[in-house]
Amino acid sequence: MNKRFFTFLAFILLSSATFAQSIISFKAMGHNDDEPIFGMSGATSFYFKITPQYEINGSKLVLYYEPSQALLRDKSYINVFIGSKPVFSGRLNADSIQKITLNLTRADVSPDNFLKITVKTLLTITDDQCRDLDNPAMWLKIKNYSYLSLIKSNKNFFNNINISNCFDSKQAIVYPANPTLHDLKAVAWAYSRMKKTQQRSIGVYEAGKLPDSIKNYIMVGNVSSFTADKRPFIKVTPQKGQGLFYLHKALSTTTDTITRMVDVGGRFKPVKTIAQEVVPTEILFVTGGDDTGYEKTITALGNMNILNSTFGDFLLVNKAQNQFFKTIDENRSKLSLKQIGGVSDFLSGIGSLKSAFNFKNSDFSFTPKEVEIRIVGNYSSLNPGDRGFFNIYLNGLLLSSEKLDASGKLNTTVTINRYQHHKYNTLEAEFRFYPNNGNCKNSFTNFFAEIDVDKSYLESKNPFITSDLSFYQYPEAFNNGTTKIVVSKDYAKYAAGAMGEIIYELNNNINANNFPEFVYSDNIQVSDLKKNNIIALLSKDDKLFKNKEFPDAPIQFDRNFRLYNTDNNTVVYSLSDTTSNGLAQIFYGRSNNATLVLTATGKHLADAFLSASRSITEQLSTLSSNVCISDVNGNKYLFNINKSSENLEYIDTKSALTRFWDNYNLYILLGILVLILLSFLYIRSKVQKSQELFND
Repeated sequence: MNKRFFTFLAFILLSSATFAQSIISFKAMGHNDDEPIFGMSGATSFYFKITPQYEINGSKLVLYYEPSQALLRDKSYINVFIGSKPVFSGRLNADSIQKITLNLTRADVSPDNFLKITVKTLLTITDDQCRDLDNPAMWLKIKNYSYLSLIKSNKNFFNNINISNCFDSKQAIVYPANPTLHDLKAVAWAYSRMKKTQQRSIGVYEAGKLPDSIKNYIMVGNVSSFTADKRPFIKVTPQKGQGLFYLHKALSTTTDTITRMVDVGGRFKPVKTIAQEVVPTEILFVTGGDDTGYEKTITALGNMNILNSTFGDFLLVNKAQNQFFKTIDENRSKLSLKQIGGVSDFLSGIGSLKSAFNFKNSDFSFTPKEVEIRIVGNYSSLNPGDRGFFNIYLNGLLLSSEKLDASGKLNTTVTINRYQHHKYNTLEAEFRFYPNNGNCKNSFTNFFAEIDVDKSYLESKNPFITSDLSFYQYPEAFNNGTTKIVVSKDYAKYAAGAMGEIIYELNNNINANNFPEFVYSDNIQVSDLKKNNIIALLSKDDKLFKNKEFPDAPIQFDRNFRLYNTDNNTVVYSLSDTTSNGLAQIFYGRSNNATLVLTATGKHLADAFLSASRSITEQLSTLSSNVCISDVNGNKYLFNINKSSENLEYIDTKSALTRFWDNYNLYILLGILVLILLSFLYIRSKVQKSQELFND
C-alpha cells in the first residue's frame, strides 16, 4: 500500500512539474522600455519566438498598459490582434494602469514558431476628431512588465527538439580548459549563430566552470577532449575526417524560482516563489573524429541552410564548404527596401500614416559617403481641396517633404551625406492626409497608400574614404579581402567571447560571407600582416607589439602611456594592470589593409575583451574615433588619436627627474609657497623688532 502511495505521489509531482508555468516578461524578451503608441489611430507589434519546450494551448498573454491622462476614457478604445485575428476590443477604464488577459492556442503561433501580437488604438481627447489628429497628448504605453505565461511541457520534448530549432533556447557555450584554435573558432561561430536567434547575453565558459543552473548549452571540442562524464552522451562515433553535430536530450528534476506580478496597493510588484520541476537538459556537441572532421563541423556552423534543415538529433559532416560568389548585382551598393527587411504595409486613414525601415552601413559593401534614397509607391488620388504630403525622415530628422496630387503615383528621391546617416539607421516614410474643409468625421478610410518595397531602394553613391580608419567604418572596412583573426596564445582562453562578437558583427548584414582565418600571434608571418585584413586580440606584452609590427597603430601598447582630455588637460586613462579594461584601436596597416587590435588588462581579462568588442559596435557619437577604452562595467571613452595628438603621452620617454616633477610638482610648489610665506613673516618680525629698538 505504501509503495503504491509513493508511486502515485511521485507521478503527481512529475506531472505538476512537467506542466509548470513560466512567466516571461516583455523586458526579458528584449523590450527594455515601455512601448508607446501615438496618435488617434496608432498601432505597434511585438514578435516573440516560441521555443519547442513550451505548450501554447493553455498559456496566457497578460498585457499591462498605461493610457494618457488627457484621454476621454469612455470614448477611447484598445484592440488586440494575435497574428491577423482580432481577439479583444474594449473601452479604456478609469485605472491608471490597466490589464488584459488572453488565452493562447496553438493556432496563434505561425509555422515558423513566432507569436505576433499587435495592439491598435482609437483614442479621443475632445468630441472634435479633427482637433484630435495631431494632439501630442494622444498616447498609450504598453508596459514592459507585460508577460507571457507559458506552460513548460516535456510531453513531446524528445520528438519536437532537434538540431534545426535547438539554437533558439541555448544559454551558453562551453569550451575545453586549454582551447586550440579550432575550439576558439567553434566558439566564435556558435556564438554568432546563437546571437542571430536571440538578443539576451550569451555565456562563454571554460569546461568545469559552467554554473549548475544552466541546463541548455553548446559544448565544443574534438571528441577526444571531452571529459569522461560527457563522452557517454554521444551515441554516434565520427570517423577520421568526419564532423559531427550531436544533440543530447534528457530530463532532470530541479528546484527553480518562479516570478509572477502581483497587485500590491495598486502597483504591480514581482513576487518569487520556489517550485520543483522537471526540466529538459540539452547539450549540442560540436565535434569531429579528428581536427579535419572538427573543422568541417565548424564550417557547417556558418552555413544557415545546413543547420536549418537538420531535423534529427545528429548530423555527420563528410563535406562542408562556404563559397559565396558575388556578381555585379550582388555587390551591395544598391539595396531594395525589401532586402533590408521592409514589407509593403497597406496604410489607410487620415493624419499621419508611417512605414519604418531599418538599415546599417555594413549592409553595403563599404561605408557609404552619400546614400540616395528612392521611394516608389501608390496612393489614392486627392480630391479638390484635399491636402496631402509625403515626408521622409532619417533617424527622426525630416529630410524632404512634397505635396501629393491627383495622380496617385509617388516617385521621389533624396540624397543624404555622411553626417546625416549613422552606423544604424531608421528610415521613416510618412503620408499625411487632411480632407477638404477639415471634414474628417466621415473620411477615416477615404485615403490609402502603399510603399513598393521592391522598387524603392537605397544606393551608395561614393565610398567614405579617409586617411585614417575609425570605428564608424567597422565592420564594413573588413568586407573586402581575406581577414585573419590573430590571438596571443596565453590569452586565447580569455578571448573566446570577444571572438564571437567579432564573427557576429562581420556577418551581421544581408549577405553574410566573411569567414576569417584563425592564427596564433606566434605563428603569424610578417607578410600576412601586410596582405590581409587583421583583427588581433593580444596581450600587452605580445611580441607583435615588442617587435613594432603595428607601427601605424594610434597607441604603442608596449609602452606606458596616459590619455588626456584636451579640453581641461586632465588624465582620463593611464595604463594599469590593476584595473580590468579593454582597449580597441582601428587603423590602416602597412599596405592600407584594415587592422583592428584589442587588448585587455587586469584580473578579468575575458570581461575586458568582451567589453571592448561590444563597445566598438555601438552607435558611436563621433565619425572619427579610432581608440576606445572600456571597462567591465560598461563605461567607455572614445578618442581620436594620430601622431600629432596632444592628448597622448608616453610616460617612459621622460627622465626620472621629469617624472618626479610631473608627479609631485604641486606639492613642491606648495612647499615653496609656504617657505616664501614663512620667510616673509620672519623678515617682517625682524623689521618690527628693529623698529621697536630704534624707537626705544
